[in-house]
Amino acid sequence: MHDYNKLGFKAGLEIHQQLDTPKLFSGAPSFLRNDEPHYKIERRLHVVAGETGKIDEAVKHEATLGKTFVYEGYRDSISLVELDEEPPHKINQEALDVALTVALLLNCEIYPVTQVMRKTVIDGSNTSGFQRTALIARNGFVETSLGKVRIATICIEEDSARVILREKEKVVYRLDRLGIPLVEIATYPDLQNAEQVKECALKLGEILRACHVKRGLGTIRQDVNISISGHDRVEIKGFQDPKMMIETIDKEINRQLIDIKNNKKNGEVRNALPSGESEFLRPMPGASRMYPETDLNLLRIGLDKINQLKKNLPKLKTDIRDELRKKGLTDELIGLVLESHELLDEFELLLQIYPLDSPLVAKMVTLWRNEFATKRSKTFEEIKSILSERVYEQILEEVALNKINSKDVKFVLTKILDGEKLADALKIEKISDDEIEELVRKIIREKPGMRTNAYMGVLMTQFKGKLDANKAMEIINRVLNIK
Repeated sequence: MHDYNKLGFKAGLEIHQQLDTPKLFSGAPSFLRNDEPHYKIERRLHVVAGETGKIDEAVKHEATLGKTFVYEGYRDSISLVELDEEPPHKINQEALDVALTVALLLNCEIYPVTQVMRKTVIDGSNTSGFQRTALIARNGFVETSLGKVRIATICIEEDSARVILREKEKVVYRLDRLGIPLVEIATYPDLQNAEQVKECALKLGEILRACHVKRGLGTIRQDVNISISGHDRVEIKGFQDPKMMIETIDKEINRQLIDIKNNKKNGEVRNALPSGESEFLRPMPGASRMYPETDLNLLRIGLDKINQLKKNLPKLKTDIRDELRKKGLTDELIGLVLESHELLDEFELLLQIYPLDSPLVAKMVTLWRNEFATKRSKTFEEIKSILSERVYEQILEEVALNKINSKDVKFVLTKILDGEKLADALKIEKISDDEIEELVRKIIREKPGMRTNAYMGVLMTQFKGKLDANKAMEIINRVLNIK
């Protein structure tokens, strides 16, 4: 275990999250494809000086490799913008709104006016040789158990093309990913130890998932910047597996300690490996590769837009979890309800119809559907198509009007799954208390010495939903006490 304070440990995070909107500067569809591309284009890229007139060291390094780049595309989903044959369109407003929402959730100051910039990239992942990016917010923070971690900047930018094949002298890219909007979050180097790095990463992930972002493998990319006293900053890419975060950081500290013993201190960009080790990628880039995007006007973000977004900020899972717990849901039910936005929305809508029993509504939309799917060898979605939101609404309306008992809801659902029409399934005949007691006494005479629950099981099997379970149990206990 390292003494992080004694080592002069500093760390900061940089996160790139894809947004679930059309592409940032073309409006083209933003989905990945696996079918055969319609065409291929071959190009070579060249170095360009940045705004200061200097060529960045990382750019120089890539230029020495002399690679050929092949781009695969589709006529019906790749635009001329992605091919760098047409100027960029105005920034996609939906994507900008999502990025601004993230900034507000992170307590940032939003720039009222900003400039889209070009960031020189010559590894071939951008057909233009640069990535478009705009700084939209700064000076935010996120809370952790060790205090606030300051957010330095939030940018919105376009994603790069994805690698299909990498060879020594040639790289094949597919253009379906190029231009997908990304929100980039960069923290200050406020993180004090490996545990806080992990905590902060998970917290930022929770905030992003509350917004309209893409989900799944490859939709989020996370880097960590690490330094100790006597060593320059090192950026480790591919730092997104929570299980490996602490080990990766500790191994990087060990590597930097060895560097210092060997009179090395230069920073560099490295790639995280599954083992927790890392490998060299390229020299650390500088600021010389940024220059203004001349094909786009200044980006203006009005106060009205910000105020409107503030009124509709999404809730975080942590806050929702606390609210659901106050409504009486168990941790199991909370976890099931929070599995997707759709389930949560359905739960909250149905709760408006029958707010007196939150656990009942939660079981209807999650636990019971899962149970029905397993017992009937159907998928959750197949069960949901039969037991739809509208079916649930009508059942709960009957419960709210005291036309059926809440304890009968599951039985009504099973009748519908058995093919009964909703109107017929809602017709539940109840037997009288006298009939229950008569049968209880008969069963006890014929099968003496059974447990209470066993007698209850016999009754439930015989009457299948016509029984008031609480009343039946009360009668069984009373009769047994008499005997």
